[in-house]
This record gives sequence, structure tokens and C-alpha cells, in this order.
Amino acid sequence: METKEILQALPNLSISDRLKIAESALQLVLQEKHSLTKDEQKCQLTLAAITAIADYAPGSELNIFSDLEEEDFCDYPD
Repeated sequence: METKEILQALPNLSISDRLKIAESALQLVLQEKHSLTKDEQKCQLTLAAITAIADYAPGSELNIFSDLEEEDFCDYPD
């Protein structure tokens, strides 16, 4: 079964079945992670960091509120 087919089938499954699938997928990822050497883990982290650079670039949605950092967000009446 291809990823596209799995993703299309998910909305048709019960919440319980979706949670079972998510748990199984997470367990497989964790097993694979623990089987990687330190160099392979470092390589994966490097690739993840490179991929995330665009998410933190100026104008991206992740830092859209950074302009408000200096402002008070709670105004309590005296």
C-alpha cells in the first residue's frame, strides 16, 4: 500500500483505528531511531535542521508574531 492510499483511507477509519496506526508508526520510527549509529543520527538531525531553516526565515508563519515580542499582551485595568 502506498503512502497516498494510506492517507486517503485514514478519514474513513474510526478514531481507535487511527490511534492504533499512529502508535504503530511511532513505534517503528523509534525502533529505527534506536538502531541508527551516532553518525547516522547526526546526519538525520543535520538534514532536519536544514529543512527547518525556511520555517524560521523572516516572514515565515512561525515567527510572524515576533514583531510583538516587546509589546505587553495583557492590559489589566487599574
